[in-house]
Amino acid sequence: MTPCPTIPVAVTFWSYFKDLAGCGSTTVEVPRGATLGEVIDEVMRRFPGLTGLRQSALVAVGVEYQRPDYCLREGDEVSLFPPVQGG
Repeated sequence: MTPCPTIPVAVTFWSYFKDLAGCGSTTVEVPRGATLGEVIDEVMRRFPGLTGLRQSALVAVGVEYQRPDYCLREGDEVSLFPPVQGG
């Protein structure tokens, strides 16, 4: 049986998410046709320090915020930001 082809998705952590993750970025291998939500699931599994912020995290693919059902394509780059804070 031939394994499903996968694509690498680069994930960058911004602001204090870097501290919580313990790194500035990672790469997640996902099957072709995977959604952004599936990538976030994997990121939360790998970096449990971020799980409490899942609902408030801002998630972008490239330069646009996307919903969890966004279908990822090869070359997409995901960014995770903490909620916007003002003052």
